[in-house]
Amino acid sequence: PCTASFLFYSTTSLSHTVMTEPASNGIPAKRIYAFRQGESAGGKHLKELLGNKGCLLCEMARLGARVPPGFTITTEVCQEFVKLGNKLPEGLLEDVKAAVKEVEENMGKKYGDAVDPLLFSVRSGAAVSMPGMMNTVLDLGLCDANVEGLASKYGKRFAYDCYRRLLAMFGDVVYNIPGEEFEQQIEVTKKEQKVTQDIELTAESLNKLIKRFKEVFSKHGKSLPQDPWEQLVQSISAVFLSYNTPRAIKYREINKITSIKGTAANVQSMVFGNLSDKSGTGVCFTRNPATGQRGLWGEFLPNAQGEDVVSGVRTPLPLTELDRFFPGVHAELDQNTRRLEAHLQDMQDSEFTVQDGVLYMLQTRNGKRTGLAALTVAVDMVEEKLVTTDAAIMMVEPRHLEQLLHPTFEDEQAYRNAKMVIAKGLAASPGAGVGKVVFTAEDAIMMHKKGETPILCREDTSPDDVGGMNSAAGILTQRGGMTSHAAVVARGWGKPCVCGAALAIDVRNKTLTAKSENGATHVLHQGDWLSLNGTTGEVIRGKYEMREPEMTAGNLAKFMEWVDAKRKLRVLANADSPEDAATARKHGAEGIGLVRTEHMFFTSPERIQTVQMLIASTELHSPAQAESLSKLQAFQQADFEGLFRTMDGMVVTVRLLDPPLHEFLPHAGPALTRLCRQLAKDLRATTSVVQERLEALREANPMMGLRGCRWVCTRQRHASWTLTVARTFAWFAILLAQLSLLKHWYLCIYIFLRVLYGNHLKHANACKG
Repeated sequence: PCTASFLFYSTTSLSHTVMTEPASNGIPAKRIYAFRQGESAGGKHLKELLGNKGCLLCEMARLGARVPPGFTITTEVCQEFVKLGNKLPEGLLEDVKAAVKEVEENMGKKYGDAVDPLLFSVRSGAAVSMPGMMNTVLDLGLCDANVEGLASKYGKRFAYDCYRRLLAMFGDVVYNIPGEEFEQQIEVTKKEQKVTQDIELTAESLNKLIKRFKEVFSKHGKSLPQDPWEQLVQSISAVFLSYNTPRAIKYREINKITSIKGTAANVQSMVFGNLSDKSGTGVCFTRNPATGQRGLWGEFLPNAQGEDVVSGVRTPLPLTELDRFFPGVHAELDQNTRRLEAHLQDMQDSEFTVQDGVLYMLQTRNGKRTGLAALTVAVDMVEEKLVTTDAAIMMVEPRHLEQLLHPTFEDEQAYRNAKMVIAKGLAASPGAGVGKVVFTAEDAIMMHKKGETPILCREDTSPDDVGGMNSAAGILTQRGGMTSHAAVVARGWGKPCVCGAALAIDVRNKTLTAKSENGATHVLHQGDWLSLNGTTGEVIRGKYEMREPEMTAGNLAKFMEWVDAKRKLRVLANADSPEDAATARKHGAEGIGLVRTEHMFFTSPERIQTVQMLIASTELHSPAQAESLSKLQAFQQADFEGLFRTMDGMVVTVRLLDPPLHEFLPHAGPALTRLCRQLAKDLRATTSVVQERLEALREANPMMGLRGCRWVCTRQRHASWTLTVARTFAWFAILLAQLSLLKHWYLCIYIFLRVLYGNHLKHANACKG
């Protein structure tokens, strides 16, 4: 390898890029794109064909980065694989063998060699980044026949460590043996050796672990193929299969990922972060993914392989300590990633391995980030003249702007003074979250469906947990760092997350145990209230009030100026009160697209009770209806005046009273019975009659059922509702127009007046102004 990671070669291509038969248009259709330092026929322009990971591996190689050589099998092969009933296309194995031969020549090693074997990894990579959703197998090529040869050259501990990793990953990914069964054997072995970390296991212990892993295989009627080529073929197939696993499908559904061909399979020669104490592996970002601050940011582990960093089994170290273990690597890594960022014109998330002090770049991609970071990165990169304002606008997604409105705690000092901070961890994703403790993804989903808010508490998360993570208001893990699965997914979704917290989570018994700084022990059970501060890393016992943040000046104002200069659509808000209207104007709305007048009555118990009385009195033909309508009119007079004065002549569209009745009435049960008793007393009727009438209004789907407008159509006696609101609205519209506070207004009463007046539409037309 060269002494500098970037040599910036002139445009070159590999001598051997495997092709299939010519396509129908005469252009050769390539199945495999090879890459090595300084050379590749692929690149970022082939993202749909090579997947995000594959095209950027090729791009890094073209730029001269020290990338371990390998090749990418295209997403079109994945499509062929699926069409053939999950079978590899004919001739692909010959193409793979030809590509492997080229890597062998470049590395000076033979795949499956008895003494110093070349080993491969196989990783998935779709066109859209899906962290941890699909499968990876490392250390392919090891078997009983050559593991001792590897041990004789590099040491027994290293060889046995690689072999046990291959057994665990192959068993999990290819044979679907539950990964927990391998983890259990690791825990048993560590207890026997009286150690807590995998890295503390001796060569003898790892050899014993290999035997235990083989017993796990046997229990499932399986064994690791001893032919390295069979390992490679089965792993490629497993990667293609992983695209349609339930967790990958769920991730695509949640993130609305559509119209991609499948996953590519990236076959890459192994470099080893677990070779010695001079080796390690890590993940880095060119800017802080939580804040957007410029500068190399990330974590690493000495004497480890890549999955150790992201899996959370060990707590990693910050990159600031990199030079303490590997002198000079930090500066080289910083230089590499800066060049990648400038070339790819976005913040990068890169993985790297150090083998015996030499830095290798394993992959890069545009980094996932919080809303705050997205905004900061976009503005800073314009100021640094790395991107145009048009490009910067496209770097900030709508969900990023939504994340800028994350809630915070009303008074953080309150829970600190009360000594309710029971643990601290890494502030993996900002924002505040409050909910009830749950310990499994399934429980989080069920609680969310019931209308409650869960906080998902796990030792660490895996892709199988994404459904529960999506349902949770916050995520807490006992293990893992800032680049763990929990942290990456939470940041992408804008959910508060605290990782690596100093506490103990017992999923089986559903308890969370923590010891606060004052020495007090806290035990929380499922259903207990818990608060998370994802900005500070605090874990807080109890339920604390939150507040919505305000949109401020600075970067956001600057960014919105760029957007305003380009946009063609006006932005109108939904607002149902003067307070909502004021907030809408503060945030830049140019009018109100919909005022839902029924929402004016949700703001106080008195208003809700008035609507309940109106519904009952109307159903019972009670004279009390007039009194209820009078009260509603008084409420609306104040609201309409405040709303129109706030909007100061901007467009306002009002929908007349259209209440989904279920929103004002309790569901069947004790609450409805109590309401009926009170209404019966006030209306001098029997409870049974009131309850019978109100229960008759219950609907399975109010959106398609007897909402207020249909209620008026089917019950003429309810027309007074519409007329009262129309009179109130029209009176204030005329008044404010005279005061020049209302320049344009639209009154959506056409359908109501048609019902009331038949085809005499002049009454409806007269109400437009």
